[in-house]
Amino acid sequence: MAEFGFNEHHQNEVVNYMRFARSKRALRLKTIDSCFQDLKDSRLTEETFTADEVAEMLEGLRAVVRGEVETELINAAHTNVLLLRQLFSQAEKFYLKLQTDVSELENRDLLEQVAEFEKAEFKSTNKKTAQESSKPKLAPLNEGGVSELLNKEIGRLQEENDKLKSRLRMLESQATSALDEKWKVEQTLRDLQRVQGDQQRSLRSQEIDGLEETVAALRAQFQDTLGASSATQEDLQHNLVAAKHDLLRVQEQLAQAEKELEKKFQQTAAYRNMKEILTKKNEQIKEIRKRLQK
Repeated sequence: MAEFGFNEHHQNEVVNYMRFARSKRALRLKTIDSCFQDLKDSRLTEETFTADEVAEMLEGLRAVVRGEVETELINAAHTNVLLLRQLFSQAEKFYLKLQTDVSELENRDLLEQVAEFEKAEFKSTNKKTAQESSKPKLAPLNEGGVSELLNKEIGRLQEENDKLKSRLRMLESQATSALDEKWKVEQTLRDLQRVQGDQQRSLRSQEIDGLEETVAALRAQFQDTLGASSATQEDLQHNLVAAKHDLLRVQEQLAQAEKELEKKFQQTAAYRNMKEILTKKNEQIKEIRKRLQK
């Protein structure tokens, strides 16, 4: 079988199948021989027969032989399907796809080679008996090349798993770093806002204290000159009212200045940079969370 490219194991498998086919063929030939023998024993008891009787016997014999041959052909086809089923099942376990070429089944050269191999393999009864007594056993599926392929596949999957674990640890480290940077940026922004609030409160307190001192001075002056003339008293009252109006106006200006100061602070480069950094960090954290979820 060197022409077919088989190794020793597969050659033994072919021999086993041919031995099975020969036994089935011999059994079917015996059945056909018995059909003819039954006809001889049951019908050929007279010396002369008419043409109709001979035709009837041949027709009956033809039906019996045809049935036996048809049964054998059907059984051979079904047996070949079961053989292919075993081969395909073993191949699918290892994700292999086998292909067949039906045209090769009618290749006369290959058929002659198979016939010569069968003659050489079964040329004597003694040789056949010796081979039957020492039938090769099927090699376990977990030995040889199959085991090596499985070990390589397991090693590849383990290596890929280690790479995924390393990448996951790297992503977790990046996420932790991004969270730390976000916390630092938020802390810096809170510090700036706190400093801004302290400056605004200090400025407002100073202006209010100054205005209160002015009102107190005017009130003291008004008390001192209370006994003066009514014109002077009216002037003092007018000055006091004007001072109160000035106080209210200054307070309003102070509130407006505070709003403008806060608006200007928000327009400063430092505030915009902090705001932009905080936005970027939030986007990075969202992206890393999506990647971790995947």
